[in-house]
Amino acid sequence: MKRTIGLFTFAVLAAAPLLAQGGRGEPAHRAPAPAPRAAPRAPVGGGHIPPRGPVRTAAPARSAPQRPAPTVAHMEGHPVAPHVDVHNNAWIGHDTRRNEVGLRLDHPWAHGRFDGEIGAGHVYRLGGGDRARFGFGGFFWNVAAVDYGYTDGWLWDTDDITLYPDPDHPGYYLAYNVRLGTYVHVEYIGN
Repeated sequence: MKRTIGLFTFAVLAAAPLLAQGGRGEPAHRAPAPAPRAAPRAPVGGGHIPPRGPVRTAAPARSAPQRPAPTVAHMEGHPVAPHVDVHNNAWIGHDTRRNEVGLRLDHPWAHGRFDGEIGAGHVYRLGGGDRARFGFGGFFWNVAAVDYGYTDGWLWDTDDITLYPDPDHPGYYLAYNVRLGTYVHVEYIGN
């Protein structure tokens, strides 16, 4: 029995250098692989949530012409829609639409004010519907008609949104799509 244990121990010790090489002639200890470089962050969306909503836009001079909603991307890689730049949290398109006629409500908050949580710490999963009427958690909303075209890529039953107050358009909130990084004006229509 002692002889068998001795032969086994000898065989293991003799094979140790071969096992250390991984059986393929490769060194047992390799330098660690370089850490993968992080992919460049997309300039819009991708899960980014702005820490706060836009600030109130200064009133333009009376002679200043109203600028229309965007029809082309202001920078390469940015959408042709109101959006938030992830690098500086700038609300692109907000300041150009202060006096847009389609964003004036005759009766702001006609259905009451939303009493749920708003801001960066509160993300809601859309629960179905479309731009004319959508909801989450028993609360219902509609998108301002002038913003309908900006919702073409929204997934009404799975996208996450964050709500912010709109400081320039009484009665509207801004619904920010976390996946796309775009936002639209929405009106609370009740629960």
